[in-house]
Amino acid sequence: MAQIKVPRERLEQLRLLAYVVCSVIGFRLVDIQLLRHDYYRRAAEKNRTLIIHQNAPRGRIVTRDNVALAANEPSFSLIYLPGRFKDPEYLKRLAKDFASRLGMDDDDLLAALQRSFDNGTPARLAENLSTRSMFAFSELKTLYPGVDLVVETKRYYPFGHFASHLIGYMGRIDAKEWPALRKEGAYRVESKIGRSGIEKRFESKLKGRDGGLYLEVDYRGKLHRVLQSEPWISGSDVRLTLDFQAQKAAEEGLKNSLTQKGAVVAINPQNGALLALASSPDFDPNMFVVYSDTRAAAAPLKVLPEYNLAIQGLYAPGSVFKIITASAILESGLISPKDTYFCPGYYNTGNRVFKCWDKKGHGKVNFLKAITNSCDVYFYNAGLKVGPALIEQYEREFRLGMKTGVPMVGEKEGYIFGPSRRGNLKSYWFIGDTLNLSIGQGELLVTPIQMAQVIAAVANGGIFWRPRYVDRITDPYGREISRSNDELLGTVKLKPESWRLLREALKNVVDEGTGVQSKIKGLEIYGKTGTAQNPQGGDNAWFVAYAQVPGRKPEVAVAVLVQHGQHGASAATPIARDVIAAALRWDVKTGAPVKPAAEKKSAVPEKTVSNTAPEPEAAAVQTTGDSAQ
Repeated sequence: MAQIKVPRERLEQLRLLAYVVCSVIGFRLVDIQLLRHDYYRRAAEKNRTLIIHQNAPRGRIVTRDNVALAANEPSFSLIYLPGRFKDPEYLKRLAKDFASRLGMDDDDLLAALQRSFDNGTPARLAENLSTRSMFAFSELKTLYPGVDLVVETKRYYPFGHFASHLIGYMGRIDAKEWPALRKEGAYRVESKIGRSGIEKRFESKLKGRDGGLYLEVDYRGKLHRVLQSEPWISGSDVRLTLDFQAQKAAEEGLKNSLTQKGAVVAINPQNGALLALASSPDFDPNMFVVYSDTRAAAAPLKVLPEYNLAIQGLYAPGSVFKIITASAILESGLISPKDTYFCPGYYNTGNRVFKCWDKKGHGKVNFLKAITNSCDVYFYNAGLKVGPALIEQYEREFRLGMKTGVPMVGEKEGYIFGPSRRGNLKSYWFIGDTLNLSIGQGELLVTPIQMAQVIAAVANGGIFWRPRYVDRITDPYGREISRSNDELLGTVKLKPESWRLLREALKNVVDEGTGVQSKIKGLEIYGKTGTAQNPQGGDNAWFVAYAQVPGRKPEVAVAVLVQHGQHGASAATPIARDVIAAALRWDVKTGAPVKPAAEKKSAVPEKTVSNTAPEPEAAAVQTTGDSAQ
């Protein structure tokens, strides 16, 4: 029999092809077994595992005196695990009994149950149910095997509107954010995330690790059994520098004010820590995380007052600006503090009359009396003598026209007013501009937090710290993850004698002048009132102050603005007094420190770090298993 002789070249080609095929198979095995083993293992698990997720509790937002401003409440999801009951009447009864309580149409619920039964896959009938609904469904589910409740958590703000502009609020992920968040693996399309404030800034820290039920299904999606329950882990806590009592006093003061509109900022002048930051009107962040079975009014959502007046509101400072004019006067050397000017109640420039707030006039006044009684005429005369350029210089020295750097979105820098600014705009500067600038009027605009920084710098000798509201972040077990540090922004330098005279004048304002309503027995308080003209309506009321326990360094500096409050002396000073007393734990009536036992504590539930996700009851699991076999 003749043998077919295969050319040597052909054998070499076949041998090479075999090598290539074996190599590809080998590389593929290495990839599957070694290089991407975890990836393929997870993919295989997905082919046979269905997950019912449980939202983990977010980390709490807690004040320095350990009051939780943002916590968590239990919420419940109602699930249906298709079981052995094939009687269509069973599903109809189930749909009829549950539909009205879920706010659904009987036919729609029945269709969802039927799809779940036909496919053999679990159905989430409702989520984010309140505890009240949970008890009602707990009774019903005993009559319907296969129906169960899964416990989850919902964000909860125990004090409603409290510090809402700082805390922020939550909302669902939108279409633009979803692609990026999906890659992180910690979010689902229905997840809620921080939308503003601390909730948004520290989203990655506050977000916990979700848990859930892992259910075994076959390749057709038929349910076999519950594999395991994965516990959730809470997010990290954000601990603030905010003082609950001081914040409460600030918010109640604004609420009880003439117009209920304004802002309060309280700062520790020794390090820039914010003790209170209130803006009114405010909002209740709870309205964004209502239970699904609660009918919440939709109207408030259309008029959400997100504008934070404390950092975004721009106002003429009025007479509180005289602190800066006074600094220019003392540093200029052109005017002695003992020099006097006569105040008849007005100042005549020849073609225009500029009035003093007191129409009767203050008579002969020197530097101390001028600040004590806020005499405009004195500052008209002194401002003209030292000149607008020097006043503008000290505006900048006190960091007006600059953002304070507080880590909040939307802070405004204000508007510097002075001859150099006007020159840059190629416009003229008039004598009336100098007079307006001297008393904090004209084109000058500031924010409440800027004025809090100004009075804090007077308290500490000219140091500007970056305002901060976070003290530290702790993990679910209470271990410190990070801590905020003091950050120096700059300094303003005045001669020691200038600081002494300025402080003496500010103390006189409280002891015997326009700020007497802020006086607290047993405390040393230094302040300045202000009433600023407002082209949009009534005058705005200002008061800035700092306070200290005798023999100690100043521990609180506060700026109060009441929109259209008319007079700083009557509208703003009582609010500042209450904030100072709260921050220093001082009893206004007795003039003594508040005893710790008398300080009211606001109890909040202790944080739960993790859970073991509860499995559906044995009857429901057993029923599901029967149907799959």
